[in-house]
Amino acid sequence: MSDDDSADAKKSVEFSELGIAPRVLQAITDVGYENPSPIQAATIPPLMDGRDVVGLAQTGTGKTAAFAVPILSNLDTSARTPQALILAPTRELALQVAEAFGKYSTHMPEVKVLPIYGGQSYGVQLSGLRRGAQIIVGTPGRVIDHLERGTLDLSQLSFLVLDEADEMLTMGFAEDVERILRDTPEDKQVALFSATMPKAIGRLAQRYLKDPVEVTVQARTATAQNITQRYLQVSHQRKLDALTRVLEVEQFDAMIVFVRTKQATEELAEKLRARGFSAVAINGDIPQAQRERTISQLKDGAIDILVATDVAARGLDVDRISHVVNYDIPHDTESYVHRIGRTGRAGRSGNALLFVSPRERHLLRAIERATRQPLTEIGLPSAEDVNAQRVAKFAESITENLGSDHLDLFRKLIEKYADENDVAMADIAAALALETRDGGFLMSPDPPAGAQRDRGREERRERRNADGGGSGRFATYRIAVGKKNRVTPGAIVGAIANEGGLTRGDFGHISIRHDYSLVELPDDLPRDTLDALRHTKISKAPINITRDDGPPQRRAASRGAGGAGARGRNDWSGRRGSGPKVAGRRR
Repeated sequence: MSDDDSADAKKSVEFSELGIAPRVLQAITDVGYENPSPIQAATIPPLMDGRDVVGLAQTGTGKTAAFAVPILSNLDTSARTPQALILAPTRELALQVAEAFGKYSTHMPEVKVLPIYGGQSYGVQLSGLRRGAQIIVGTPGRVIDHLERGTLDLSQLSFLVLDEADEMLTMGFAEDVERILRDTPEDKQVALFSATMPKAIGRLAQRYLKDPVEVTVQARTATAQNITQRYLQVSHQRKLDALTRVLEVEQFDAMIVFVRTKQATEELAEKLRARGFSAVAINGDIPQAQRERTISQLKDGAIDILVATDVAARGLDVDRISHVVNYDIPHDTESYVHRIGRTGRAGRSGNALLFVSPRERHLLRAIERATRQPLTEIGLPSAEDVNAQRVAKFAESITENLGSDHLDLFRKLIEKYADENDVAMADIAAALALETRDGGFLMSPDPPAGAQRDRGREERRERRNADGGGSGRFATYRIAVGKKNRVTPGAIVGAIANEGGLTRGDFGHISIRHDYSLVELPDDLPRDTLDALRHTKISKAPINITRDDGPPQRRAASRGAGGAGARGRNDWSGRRGSGPKVAGRRR
């Protein structure tokens, strides 16, 4: 059983036909799942039978339930030792998987699930291990740490899952993964899930999996067909104005706006709030309790817009999210797929909008090639479009308030005022509207096309001047491992991203020297992140990260932008209701 046909043949089955334990089946029913996805239908039966499995499927296809359901169904709930270990490349994915296990084990209160990952205190994890967690979801580096400390016992392990295995190897965890596999019992059941099948994954499967069932579920595109994908060409300087206009004319329920850095989430959310939108920032520095409150508010409709980084939004599944805006274009196509996968969930329709500067068009083309799906160019919403929506919403608010129980009271007060002052009703209504809306209710008309071209030329001159001085977004950091430690760029990215809660887009140039390396990271790294990274190890050697005050090896690539393009059809008026650059290599 190994291809699209085998998976497609099982699409019509129901969860109740797959031999799932009754309590797990009840939890699946509670969350609203009706029929298994192709990857679930193809992999759950062999996993229930104890077979090893290699599952190849894109993100968002339901891989987590594909391995979580069989594990929970076959778990010995009376035992108080780790029976299942799920390895994930990032702490956000580990948290997402642990949360899914918790959801599917709602009717199994004796089951304890423990996420262990870098950046969290050991005390919380040690306490969870002492309480007898049966399911461990962890990142490779932190799992290795617990094995070396003797605080994690895998001698009774029955299930091992490698989730997003290709990503783990890309991030430099190959050695850690193999070390963990060697330290686990021979008779364990292994499941390997990956979006792609590079040679390294094939060698891993051949070495550690026993006669695995191979299942491939290939989508014709890497992104869901039910997501409308558009892009807007806009200069960096006009992005905030463009986003504000989009928010005014686009009918959305809830939205995620993606930016590259933690600092940008706070800055953009504050600017949006100042413009009257209910926006909140979410990033890797947000405490877990606050994150949960924010997501709960998003679900309940208390807030409508999240401004997020890639890492912070991993695993976010909220039905209300109808739109995703890529305010900062991602530097790798996988991030784009992950981002827009936050909308259009479970068959619902979704909308994705990408902001692109003229200099970033090569990134747009890379996204279109990788997803095998063209994006539709749209124009910037005009002042006329925005004003039309403002007038329409004003009329809607009047209609809504006409049904208020308090209308009679205020009608009498206004009639009395009109009689006593001899003022027309329309003038009184206008005066009252002015109380809640200032005199700038309507936008000024956009300047003529010629003036826009002049502004575009001025923006390009400013961009060239800025380019000559460097972007200033990255700083160079020195780590105490180099060629003598046999480190690779992937290992550096993997270790630092995992322990520091960073993403690929947070990395610039990496230069590996004999006994040290220079890494470009965000200039505004928080002190607690640096403190956590100082204890990080690569190839068993502490990296002792410090800021390098010498001249940078290269200036960060310019991130300027050109003028706002509007070559595509402007359809707003009818609407209602990054990877690291490594020395010597090209991405």
